[in-house]
Amino acid sequence: MALSYEFSIGSVRAKENSLFSQSDIENMLVCKSTDELCRFLNDKGYGDGKTVEEVLSNHTMEMWNYLKSVAPDYDIFAPFLYQNDIHNLKAVLKGTMSGRDYKNLLISPCTVSIDSLINAVENRKFTLLPDWLAGDADKAYEIIAHTGDARMSDAVLDKAVMREMLKSAKKTGSEFVEEYFNTIVFYNNVKISIRSARTGTDSVYLKQALCDVDGFNKTAIINSALKGGDSLIDTLAKYSDYDCNKAIDAYKKSPSAFEKFVDDRLITKAKEFCKRSSEGAEPLMGYMIGCEAEKKVIHIIACGIRTNSDTDKIRERLRVLYG
Repeated sequence: MALSYEFSIGSVRAKENSLFSQSDIENMLVCKSTDELCRFLNDKGYGDGKTVEEVLSNHTMEMWNYLKSVAPDYDIFAPFLYQNDIHNLKAVLKGTMSGRDYKNLLISPCTVSIDSLINAVENRKFTLLPDWLAGDADKAYEIIAHTGDARMSDAVLDKAVMREMLKSAKKTGSEFVEEYFNTIVFYNNVKISIRSARTGTDSVYLKQALCDVDGFNKTAIINSALKGGDSLIDTLAKYSDYDCNKAIDAYKKSPSAFEKFVDDRLITKAKEFCKRSSEGAEPLMGYMIGCEAEKKVIHIIACGIRTNSDTDKIRERLRVLYG
């Protein structure tokens, strides 16, 4: 019997009750060690494991298995998985070219099988890969092989995945999905531009790395970035698209404040669209996005515990919750 979105939404609404509450966050913040944090997560039923990393890995696997079991069309999650494909391709490409083991760097789930990636790279048969990736994978291989420029190679692949995310998001016909990925690509561009301006990167790299997306004036940004970091920040502060001016205000406080602003904007949009939706795929996507946001919160708390950071400082870095 085929699954229906009516069934899936009912199931995922019940699942949302297991997402973190503010009380859960406060309980994690009082943990004195990562072992104590791990025990809390085990006791809550978040995931099994003897380390925080194992718990997160197991929870991620369980989440995707659940979504696969209830989604009428699992392909709706493809735009969210393309970055895993690119991560894996980079790992296989660099590992193969350098003769280093890369197997422990590979992640799942993904839309391109690991075997296909390995075969494509080792035999330089990039036609084995999807059309959106094949040409750029070959180009990235060529760059690594002839120049050793891993940064430019990464830029080629990162742009390929941004283009495909935008294309796939548009095909869904979902206002939320299109805005969500437009926002991701816009801020990826902003981060690339800022890093490049700070390090004095030339226009060749910027033209390769930056992806066309609504609201991002690539020519103006490149010209500003070439003048230095201060010039670029002044230019970006004038953009209101995707609340860029507010994001830059956060960046002026600290890069971590900027990252938090972007993450919070994305999760807030997910809550606005997905929690209110009573049909279609958005509620399932919202649950997945909420789970991913929880992982960031756990990472931040675990990192704070390891560095003996003040609890209030850790709390400042925590992201908005979906639950």
